[in-house]
Amino acid sequence: MLTDRRSPIVHVTVRDNNVDQALKALKKKMQREGVFREMKLRRSYEKPSERKAREKAEAVRRHRKLLRKRLEREGF
Repeated sequence: MLTDRRSPIVHVTVRDNNVDQALKALKKKMQREGVFREMKLRRSYEKPSERKAREKAEAVRRHRKLLRKRLEREGF
């Protein structure tokens, strides 16, 4: 993500002049890094209270998903 101290630059090499494959790899890397999600969030200002509410809702969703997966795996 861009907020980390890491370099925000993503490198992709183009092999055999295959730009389509390089673009596909670039999109995949950017998706994995969370660049698209961060760009979407930074399009407009988000109040700190809205940010806290969004992050809390995301945490609740993650927790429920974890419980569902655990229930599937363990069966109780």
